[in-house]
Amino acid sequence: MPQSNHDYAANLHIYAAHAHTAAAAAHHRGDHVAAEELSSKAQEYSMEAAEKTYAVARQTPEPLRA
Repeated sequence: MPQSNHDYAANLHIYAAHAHTAAAAAHHRGDHVAAEELSSKAQEYSMEAAEKTYAVARQTPEPLRA
């Protein structure tokens, strides 16, 4: 069953948050190479999540105004 665009965007935001957390943990451990790789992955997820979120927002009609 295909994911809705909303679910896909939400999952990307979750992946980005996890990658940011993992990058912070690696940096704290002193593993700066892994931290840099995880930070790059987090940035990719964040950008993709933002793009998908904007696409969903463009497809959603504006509420009717009184």
